[in-house]
Amino acid sequence: MLKVEKLGVILEATAHDFESAGVLNPAVIQEGENVKMLYRAFKDGNFSTIGYCEFNGPVKLKARYDIPVIIPEKNYEIHGVEDPRIVKIDGVYYITYTGYDGKNALGCLATSKDLQHFEKHGIITPSASLNSYKIALDNNRSIFPKYFEHLQTYIDRGLIHKTKYKVWDKDVVLFPEKIDGHFMMIHRLLPGMQWVKFKSFSDLDKAFWKDYLFHLNQYILMDPLFDFENMHIGAGAPPLKTKEGWLLINHSVQSTPKGRNYHATVALLDLKDPTKVTHRLNTPLFSPDQFYEKVGYVNNVCFPSGTSLFDDDLYVYYGAADNTIAVARMQLSELLEHLLKFPCNDH
Repeated sequence: MLKVEKLGVILEATAHDFESAGVLNPAVIQEGENVKMLYRAFKDGNFSTIGYCEFNGPVKLKARYDIPVIIPEKNYEIHGVEDPRIVKIDGVYYITYTGYDGKNALGCLATSKDLQHFEKHGIITPSASLNSYKIALDNNRSIFPKYFEHLQTYIDRGLIHKTKYKVWDKDVVLFPEKIDGHFMMIHRLLPGMQWVKFKSFSDLDKAFWKDYLFHLNQYILMDPLFDFENMHIGAGAPPLKTKEGWLLINHSVQSTPKGRNYHATVALLDLKDPTKVTHRLNTPLFSPDQFYEKVGYVNNVCFPSGTSLFDDDLYVYYGAADNTIAVARMQLSELLEHLLKFPCNDH
């Protein structure tokens, strides 16, 4: 039986204006015995910025800034910069995050050499109008039907021909190393997760994404499968390289008669070809069952978005009830042993 130990809340809101309403959904980068964290902070009105803190070891807070390090500056993020993830490749920190303009939520990129100064590179997801996305989906008739169901919610709201509305694309994570000389990225067009492989971020232009969406069915990494993910799934922490494959800790959203539940879930990707899912746990890794996970800005949320590894102890950092940041611990070897019992039949 896999043992998951919840260690509780490690970061909460403060009296500082930018994070007075809550903190959540952290990006984590481990450097030796230190853990550096970028986290989403928000104030009243749900305006989000990104804060910064550091830990000695996995959970002992040693430094925390009293001002945000990334703030809304561009029109595409004017209502908030949200839900960062972070990897370090060839000495450069790559921070993916969601830019929210009040109508659209799209994946964005910033880079840094020191996590003190950041250069923004704009939107790196399709930024497709709803109507153009509908035309592309019509070319993917064999795709999972829920893609059309999610698009229908926009149609029902009369937004399909309003060009200022884009199809949302969130939960963008990069692999922490290049695959065959290429960046590899996971993103989320509801309800599933898709993969993208590219040489340079400059490749991700309008023509690239138009062709990509017209062949979207070829780029599906995972779609919802189990009851606990009957609404949608999305990437969580950047994939962790292990001897058994790339460990992908993600999140799933379940619709229940009492509302939505956000679970932490887990899968394993092929080491040489991460577009293939080799194993997938058929139960949540962990679910909201503690008060700080069940009651908050959004109730019943465990939203994993970062990990650290100390010996065999795997720490999973997550947003709890969209209000605080918590951490869970498990043995990596035990998790892999358990996960290998659940092979996928279609990889």
